[in-house]
Amino acid sequence: MRRPPPLPLGPTAPPVALGVGVAVTGIALTTLLVYPLKHVAPVVALGVLYLLVVLLVSSLWGAWLGAGTALASALAFNYFHIPPTGRLTIAESANWAALGVFFVVAIVASSLAQAARSRASEVAERRTEADLAAEMARLLLRGGDLRAALATAAQRLSAALDLPSAAIEPVDGDGVENVGAEVGRRRIAIALHDGERPIGTLVVPAGLPATTLARLRERVAPALEALLAAALEREALLGDRVETAALRRSDVLKTALLRSVSHDLRSPLTAILTAAEPLAGERIEDADRRELGAIVGEEARRLARLVDNLLDLSRLETHGAPPRPEWCSLEEVVRAAAEGVGVPVDTFQLRMAPDLPPLRADAAQLERAFANLLDNAARHGAGHPVLIRASAVRSRILVRIVDRGPGIAPTEQERIFEPFHRAPGDRAASRGSGLGLAIARGFVEVNGGRVWVESLPGQGASFVVELPIEAAADGLVVAAAPDRSAEGGRSGRGEA
Repeated sequence: MRRPPPLPLGPTAPPVALGVGVAVTGIALTTLLVYPLKHVAPVVALGVLYLLVVLLVSSLWGAWLGAGTALASALAFNYFHIPPTGRLTIAESANWAALGVFFVVAIVASSLAQAARSRASEVAERRTEADLAAEMARLLLRGGDLRAALATAAQRLSAALDLPSAAIEPVDGDGVENVGAEVGRRRIAIALHDGERPIGTLVVPAGLPATTLARLRERVAPALEALLAAALEREALLGDRVETAALRRSDVLKTALLRSVSHDLRSPLTAILTAAEPLAGERIEDADRRELGAIVGEEARRLARLVDNLLDLSRLETHGAPPRPEWCSLEEVVRAAAEGVGVPVDTFQLRMAPDLPPLRADAAQLERAFANLLDNAARHGAGHPVLIRASAVRSRILVRIVDRGPGIAPTEQERIFEPFHRAPGDRAASRGSGLGLAIARGFVEVNGGRVWVESLPGQGASFVVELPIEAAADGLVVAAAPDRSAEGGRSGRGEA
């Protein structure tokens, strides 16, 4: 915004000593200038030259110094130029009139200058207040921590108004009275309201000039009230928005959960019921009985995996799965996860660096995470072997699980880690519950790691797991991979 040009008179007068010097110098120069001008104009008419000095001093330094300049000008003009010269006497009444004009000009000029200076001071104050209001609006309405923004706004306010200190406190449950306990002794509290509702307090030191207090109450406080009310309303709306977003996400998850569970439960249950009915018959061949029994067992295990995944996801969503870290071997964890997937042993090719350090993590959680990642890679690998590589890079261990499947589109590379999400057009995804990758990411992250995917459509996918390395103590005993039989039959596998 373009500012108006500065006024010729500042809000404060220059130093008095400078005014005295200007007055003396101006009178002396004017007195010398009159001598050569006597030959071209009457002496009495030349007295008007002193008015320039009187006007200048009166305008910049006020009536008292202007009147003194007028008196000194009259005396100098009388002594050096009005007959009889060399004496402070006035022979003609017209010269008394000239002296009176000097004084009147001094008073009028100083009054006009004082009015202009007062106007300039008010304009400067208004400009400072406008800049302060704009700065506080930027601080209070940009979001973030409102109390921190109020502290910064109070600092800007005290600096702009030359206050020793200032504080802005939002109202709490006890109202504004609790911040003004020392009012009248060391602090002054100015209550801020939004209509009839108290919303905060502006606290300043006691002993401020009355004009400053009036300025705070009449001009600064109303602007601060409007901004603080808007900031509080924005904070409330933002809280409602966050709560609404959380409720909407909860509804989406609930809908997806019901849809997924209804489908994934119905399919194995239908298969179990279909196989169980012939098993109850008396004329079924042994081969058919074994085949139907295998179907029942496989579908029952599928149900168990779904229940395990739902429980894991529930604990992760509610932060109810804190890790129990212990020193473990990453290679043993990955091998145990590969054995638990239930695919031919030659499906996975392990290439682990020989110098991998031990990890301090929850081995059971990491095994479930890797089992879900390996199961996902095996199902999408189009029958090709899945490569598992691990190496230490600085203070991290990187594990890459590479398949040679159809790949993942860039728009899907983050969404596949969302619960219940299935990539569109992915036939292999129809055999899973859409939970495995979400659970894998959750267990990796609670152990201080990260997991992401790198892929191009048609060129396979590489899931990367990054885990932190901690310094191992001397005499370290590395725990073996967890015994899944102790987990109550849980396979630790998930389906993406």
